[in-house]
Amino acid sequence: MKHVLDAIMTAGEPSAARRAEFAALPVPESYRGVVVRKDEVGLFEGRASRDKDPRESLHVDEVATPELGPGEALVAVMASSVNYNTVWTSIFEPLSTFGFLERYGR
Repeated sequence: MKHVLDAIMTAGEPSAARRAEFAALPVPESYRGVVVRKDEVGLFEGRASRDKDPRESLHVDEVATPELGPGEALVAVMASSVNYNTVWTSIFEPLSTFGFLERYGR
């Protein structure tokens, strides 16, 4: 990912040549991301919501870069943050996302 960051941070005005150079960058096979694991869905069973700590179920892992489907685009996200959606997902409330992913994900 360093090569992507270097290309983004290179000084200069946007130009056709810079866009072509950026478009030619190799797509990484994987990236670092924060994940929740399906085998931990029951981790907080019996605990009140206020006692569920997202730090117990959020994990930093190397994640394979998915193949793009028709009409999809790859976006380089250089920074992100924890938000309410992350917290709800991490404590598996109001429902675990894994049931929806099994039905509707690819």
